[in-house]
Amino acid sequence: MSAMGTGYAERDVYGGDHTDFAGSVAGFLRQEVTPRVAEFERAGMVPREIYRAAGRLGLVGLQIPEEFGGGGQQGFLFNCVVTEQVAYQRATMGSLRVHTDVVTPYLLTLATPGQRRRWLPGMAAGDLMTSIAMTEPGAGSDLAGIGTSLRRRRGDWVLNGSKTFITGGAQSDLILVVARSEEAADRRHGLTLAVVEATMPGFTRGAPLEKLGLRAQDTTELFFDDITVPAENILGEPGQAFGYLSAHLAQERLSIAVNSQAQAVAALELTCAYVRERRVFGSVLGGFQNTKFVLAELATQIGAGQALVDRAMRRHEAGRLTPAEAAQVKLFCTELHGRVVDACLQLHGGYGYTWEQDICRMYADARVARIYGGTSEVMKAIVARTLDLAPR
Repeated sequence: MSAMGTGYAERDVYGGDHTDFAGSVAGFLRQEVTPRVAEFERAGMVPREIYRAAGRLGLVGLQIPEEFGGGGQQGFLFNCVVTEQVAYQRATMGSLRVHTDVVTPYLLTLATPGQRRRWLPGMAAGDLMTSIAMTEPGAGSDLAGIGTSLRRRRGDWVLNGSKTFITGGAQSDLILVVARSEEAADRRHGLTLAVVEATMPGFTRGAPLEKLGLRAQDTTELFFDDITVPAENILGEPGQAFGYLSAHLAQERLSIAVNSQAQAVAALELTCAYVRERRVFGSVLGGFQNTKFVLAELATQIGAGQALVDRAMRRHEAGRLTPAEAAQVKLFCTELHGRVVDACLQLHGGYGYTWEQDICRMYADARVARIYGGTSEVMKAIVARTLDLAPR
């Protein structure tokens, strides 16, 4: 297994086209992105020029049909290649994964022909970046508790409320907002997806949130004050958003798992290289039995994670990945991610606690993986429901 991509040949989830594509992505990242990571972190976001450059390479619209300037890929594997290469090259692409892996599928499955013509070409090119606004100050994993309101006014809708922790919120041009359009006894009913354009009167963004990690991923609060949302900006059927969200969560959680697994691989390879060179007490750190045993255990756990995530990727490609399976792979890989970067930072010693060392940034970035996309506790609850534990 190699963080530089040669391990692709050992994984039967990918074919030759994916391996060739991985090389192109790695070259782009090494040339355009990795040398500028510190700059992006200081700015708190990846600049639009990088998204446009990625768009020219075809990375921003992989699943968008060719007629709209995208790659026309029916499956998800090329998206996974991009995610892995960003980790392997110790780069960052900010909110790109939310744009490609989370938001784009909603447009592809729900948009009308007119909406597709309006938005997909810009999305494929990196000219229109997107975000999805679900989380509120009082509603995180409990999507049914959303309070942002969407009310009919003549032929249009009026949106009021706020969202928080929105990845890509600082520079997204289109925001998919989940809002309550009607009251219902079952809180899962009555939610609607509205597409807010950043130029709409009444839309404002809060200051970027100061986070522990993911410093180059712009994250903000968003505010909606009597925004008039035209009827043609409603995505899908009014009142049906909860079902749409549930249908797309499996891919979102798989995307998180793929990233966490790749980050664990990258952390292990980085640390192996470090201990081969670092000398302590007159000997190479990699020669100590404790070092060998720690890294051997991590390599074994990472091998198990790779098998699990590759199986989930194959099942998703075949349309058979269940919500419980997606929860399992997210739970396992994100928890693994945290264990690996913690152990790897320990082996770096005091140097590992300084931001100029990649392992320090990787450690900080890893923590949120067990929170976003559904916390580990929520994943456990989903898996537990398949075990038939409650008495009948």
